[in-house]
Amino acid sequence: MSKVWFVTGSSRGLGRNFVEAALSRGDKVAAAARTTVSLDELAAAYGEALLPLELDVTDKATVFEAVKRADQHFGRLDVIVNNAGYAQVGAIEELTEQQLRDQLETNLFGAVWVIQAALSYLRQQGAGHIIQMSSAAGLIAMPLGGAYHASKWALEALNETLAQEVADFGIKVTVVEPGGFATRAGKNPDPLDNGHMAEANPIYDGLRRRLAGFAGKQPAGDPAAAAQALLKIVDSDAPPLRVLFGQGFYPMLQQVYADRLKTWADWQDLSAQAHGTLDR
Repeated sequence: MSKVWFVTGSSRGLGRNFVEAALSRGDKVAAAARTTVSLDELAAAYGEALLPLELDVTDKATVFEAVKRADQHFGRLDVIVNNAGYAQVGAIEELTEQQLRDQLETNLFGAVWVIQAALSYLRQQGAGHIIQMSSAAGLIAMPLGGAYHASKWALEALNETLAQEVADFGIKVTVVEPGGFATRAGKNPDPLDNGHMAEANPIYDGLRRRLAGFAGKQPAGDPAAAAQALLKIVDSDAPPLRVLFGQGFYPMLQQVYADRLKTWADWQDLSAQAHGTLDR
């Protein structure tokens, strides 16, 4: 039985590949994006199987209307892919209040609006799968990514909570954590060249140069392969709560989590002191 998808951020990048993979195997897709012009070719090829929707996920009322329209058009919703988002780059000291608010409005609040809009339909069906696109940046933190990390770490906690809240309704939740994928003209994406840069303070120029060198060494993943992997996730009877997409970050994550556990262990005596003893 074919599935019905609702995908945000579907005009390019991983989102576009998810839409193409779903359509190519006979599924139906409500493809939401700020502008749907880039979806015209797919609309011509797949006809009624594709419903293009112009959507800014920061507009809560429009999100609810788009999800309602998708459900009315296809008669059900099976897979909700929260993919819309971007990376704000800048040292904490460099970020403006508006840049930080805009980052959270899109990456965090936009995802919440989609989830809230979709849940009533999935709950009525007694089935559904919410896919939250996070990032390896939702598990670790690096310099100049504070705003982006904050949004992705928040999504990790939000969706882990969500999974526990909706399991009794037959709704599944999976957080996908990609590393770097070649979504810009076949090149490994450079986090320091993404169009969302805070005004640079020269005192961080050395740090920027070091990070640019690190980014160039990371292996770029194939977005089409990621899309095929996502099909396996949504077809699984027991999908994971979290899954990494791509190679390169797993060894780093192993070390990060080992270091965290060691630090907590090393400071257990102080932790016990902090607990204290209340004389009641």
